[in-house]
Formats: sequence, C-alpha cells, structure tokens
Amino acid sequence: MGLMKSLVSASLVVIFLAVLINNALKPPAVPKIEATWWGPGEPSKQDKSIRPFTINISEKEIQDLNHRLDFHRPLTPPLEGTHQQYGMNTNLLKEIIEFWRKDYKWKEREAYFNKFPQFKTNIQGLDIHYLHVKPKKIEGVKVLPLIILHGWPGSVREFLEIIPILTTPKNGIVFEVVAPHIPGYGFSQAAVRPGCGAAQIAVVMKNLMHRLGFSKFYAQGGDFGSIILQHLSVLHPESVLGFHSNMCVVNTKKSYLWTLLYSLYPQGIVKQEHVDRMYPLSEAARIRILETGYLHLQATKPDTLGVGLNDSPVALASYILEKFVTGTNKTWQEIPHNQWKKDWISYTNMLDNIMIYWWTNSMNTAFRLYAETFNIKHNGLGIMGIPIPVPTACARFENDFYVADGLVGEVHPNLVQLTDHPGGHFAALQLPQVLAEDIFSAVKIFEKVIHKN
Repeated sequence: MGLMKSLVSASLVVIFLAVLINNALKPPAVPKIEATWWGPGEPSKQDKSIRPFTINISEKEIQDLNHRLDFHRPLTPPLEGTHQQYGMNTNLLKEIIEFWRKDYKWKEREAYFNKFPQFKTNIQGLDIHYLHVKPKKIEGVKVLPLIILHGWPGSVREFLEIIPILTTPKNGIVFEVVAPHIPGYGFSQAAVRPGCGAAQIAVVMKNLMHRLGFSKFYAQGGDFGSIILQHLSVLHPESVLGFHSNMCVVNTKKSYLWTLLYSLYPQGIVKQEHVDRMYPLSEAARIRILETGYLHLQATKPDTLGVGLNDSPVALASYILEKFVTGTNKTWQEIPHNQWKKDWISYTNMLDNIMIYWWTNSMNTAFRLYAETFNIKHNGLGIMGIPIPVPTACARFENDFYVADGLVGEVHPNLVQLTDHPGGHFAALQLPQVLAEDIFSAVKIFEKVIHKN
C-alpha cells in the first residue's frame, strides 16, 4: 500500500513538472505593436504622396571620395601564412581599393541603379526609399505583389539582378516587386528616437505596402530582411499571403532543448549529410563565437563603431567585404584569395553596395538596428518564437545559417517547401537565378494552398 502511494505521489510530481516545463516552453501571445511616429518632431498631418526618386551624387562628393582613397594611411600587412583568419586580408583589400580608384566608374553605376523605378514616401514620419518594378501585363499571367527585403551589410543593390527575373513570367505567375531600404539604411530615413527594432520596422513595411495599394502581398527576405518579415508574418498575417526566406531562423526554448538532447543521436533531427552543420555542439558554438563578434559590437555600441566607418571609405570597405568573404564561402578563410576570387561576387557589384552606405553616411544608423532588436525589451516580445500562421518556404544555402529539418516546424508549422542549394548568405547577389526559381516554386505552392482554403 505504501509503495502504491509512493508511486502515485511520484507520478503526480512528474505530471506537475511536465506541465510546468510545457508551459515554460509555450510560445507567448502575439503582442500588439503600435504604428509609432519615428520621424523628427511631433506627428502632424502626414504627407502621403509618392515621390519619384533618382540617385544623383554630386561631383564634389565624388572628388571627396577619390581624395580619401588616394590618401588613406598605409595598410598593415597580414601576418605571414595567414589569409582571412584575422579578418579582411589587406593584400586583397589593396587590390580592391586600386580597382575602386582606377576602374570603378560611379556615374556609370549610378545610371544602372537609375534604370529601376525608385520612389520615396513618408511612413510613420520616415521617408522610405524603395524600388517598385512592375511587370508587363500579359494575358493569362497572374501578377502577384512581392516585398523583398535586404539585411546588413546589404542594400537594395542585392536585388538589381534578381528583379528582372522575378518580373518575367514563369509558370503562369509574375511578380510586381517592391524592394525598400530598411529605415536607417541607404536612402531611407533613420528613426530619431530609440525603440525602432525589427518588430517596429515590420509595421513600417506593412504600412508601406498598404500605401502602395497592396492589402495582401507575398514577402521574401534574407538576413535581417528575413527577421523583419518573419515578425511581419506573425504580427499581421492578414496582410501576408506567404513568406519565403533564405535565412530561416528558429530560436525557441524548445529548439534549444531538442538540439541538446539530439546531440546523442543527431540523425533524429538533421539529415546525415548536414550533421556537421550542427554537431558537435562545441564546434558549432566555437564557430558562432568566432563569427558573431560584429553582432555584439553593433548590438551594444553601434554609434562608437559607426564613426570610423562613416569617415573612412577604406575602413568601410574592409568591414563590409570581410562579411562578403565568409558569407559567400566559409572555407575561404583558410585559402589564398587568388585561388577563389574568380568565384566571388564581382568587385563592381560589391563596391556598388559599399557606395550606398558611403553616399548616404548610413552605416552608423544601420548598426542601430542590432541595438534596437537584440535587447531585453525587444527579445521579451518573443515574436521569433511564435509559430508563423501563414504558408512559408525556406531556402537553405550551404554557407549560410542553418536550421535542421526536425526543428524548422517549431516556427514554420505551415512550411510547404524546404530546399538546399550551394552558395552563401548573399544569395540574391551571388545566385539570383537559383533564388528566383526557388521563390517562383514556393509561391506557386502558396497559391494552391490559398485557393484550396
């Protein structure tokens, strides 16, 4: 009898603990994020006009840049036998600076940018810059609105090669593409007060699309663009028809627990050929620490870091290009750059992206997105741990962040497509055709799911 009572008591304790753990692992309720006024001064009668925009950099600004490139201080040589292990290899940087000064012609690149229709409109006090490219109307082809959003250290430059592909019909559909600059990036105005993180920018992006007449639309993003649009899909699913990401992120308490438990049997949650992307945990942690120092700096002291990069084009290029090396192929850190630079994104295309930051003096305000998102208050919203209620698709690129098959359902319960590709973090710039085909494929499935329901 005593044994029976002990077993019953033990069972009740186990059940009680299980309930506590289950409740602790439950995602939070969806918070309400207000449409805060982020511009200068007090909210007033908002200018809702849509104004055409053309990039036009003055000769004085170009001469100033050339002077800074001509008279930068000598670069410290890399240590003997090293390549990218200490950061940007200065021998490679020297090549790029020389190309920048002698072969790169900004006015030609400016004309290339300006081939794409650009506009500005004021959303919540901020002038938001965006590309808006409409496809030709073809009978029998369905035109679908798509917002495509960049991250850091990217810009709308990432999309200039993929937009023509997305606006060309395929399998009976075609996209009307809206590609904004995130507030504080490029030609989009920055918030003037604290608190404008990923959740708040998600509301700005939703209101931008509504301003343009799209009450419902598809969304695609990588890097911070993916994080912002994931927030948007959770906060305003009534506006998002489907969400495609080339950087799916699962950061839930339950996913951390499963990752730890399955270290004993990795194949339980991850494909055999991908085990080394997650395990052993010690190696995964080492790589995470090694490659995320920038995140800690930008999330804690963005303004200090931004001063130097806004003042020196060489420093700006070094900081950005280091990410474009590792982000394209992580193995390149250990290999002389002459052996892989032919497979890298072209110097011209990467300098286009750097120029966006330089002309707009925006690296400082771009950094602040990290400080406004990776803090206790914003993390406390728990939005990244809330299951996304709309159809989703994840494109995993070989040299990018990885989420396992067995974990992706934690926040993607309506996942309709999970694909793997070679390539890296900057997929739209590196492999526009591959990414575009993945988007077309996913949206075709989204359309079937929507019409089925």
